[in-house]
This record gives sequence, structure tokens and C-alpha cells, in this order.
Amino acid sequence: MRLSHIPLRLTTGAFVLNAGWGKRHLDKDGAAGLQAMAARVIPPVNKIDAEKFGKMLSYAEMTLGAALLTPFLPSRLAGIGLGIFSGSLFAMYLKTPGMTLKDGIRPSPQGTALAKDIWMLGIAAALVLDRKPTRGDATRQPAAILGRERHNND
Repeated sequence: MRLSHIPLRLTTGAFVLNAGWGKRHLDKDGAAGLQAMAARVIPPVNKIDAEKFGKMLSYAEMTLGAALLTPFLPSRLAGIGLGIFSGSLFAMYLKTPGMTLKDGIRPSPQGTALAKDIWMLGIAAALVLDRKPTRGDATRQPAAILGRERHNND
């Protein structure tokens, strides 16, 4: 794991793990509400018992949070998991009536709680797209990195 990934993975992992932990004992109505929102993105979710769905969602979030916090798990793999999760949340936000203003993108007051989760999609992209340092990167001089390479002709 790269040093620059630690704050991304630590904050997001702790957040997602806590969210899953909080859903461990959802009541049937709370689980059914989350299930209805999830079914807008993944329709087969409706075939699962609401309480079982709530438990599965809780365990999935805790697993993802733990994966993000696990230092030996590659950042790209953790980022892919976070991308699937946060992409699903963003799709749910876009497909749930009343979450957006008339333009279909900007959040309504009711949609702000879901729209704010877009930060996780940005973090997922950063973890997935960050290239591995190549052998030459470690040997480059700081001046070269900033575009101020010294020329022998100076």
C-alpha cells in the first residue's frame, strides 16, 4: 500500500465499517426501506426477505470497511470493491424519486444524505487509477519531477 493511500483507506474504511455495524440490528421496516431503494438499482433484491437483506447489507458493508482497513490487501482491489459499492449508492440516488432537483443531478434537501456519498466514488477512482511507481520513479531527482531538469549545456 502506498503512503498516500493510507488516509483514503483509513477514513473510508472506518466510515463504511461503522455504517455496516450500525445496520446489524435493523428492524423490519428499516430493512424494507433500504431494500426498496436498493431494488431500484438491483431489482432481484426484492426476492430476498427484508430482514435477511438488512443482515446481508450490514455484513457486506462491514466486510468492505474491513477490506479497506486491511493494509496487505492491494489498493486497486479495495478500490474496485469501494467503486462497486459507491457506484451502486450513486445509482440509487439518481433513481430514487425525490432525491434530485428537476435537473436530475443536483440533490434535493431529501437527497443530500445520498448525494454526499459521491466522495467514496472519487476515492475508489483514486485507488484504482493510481499507477504503481516504476523503477525509474524512485531514482528521479526532485528537480526533474518538478520539470526543472539540469542540462549539461548550462
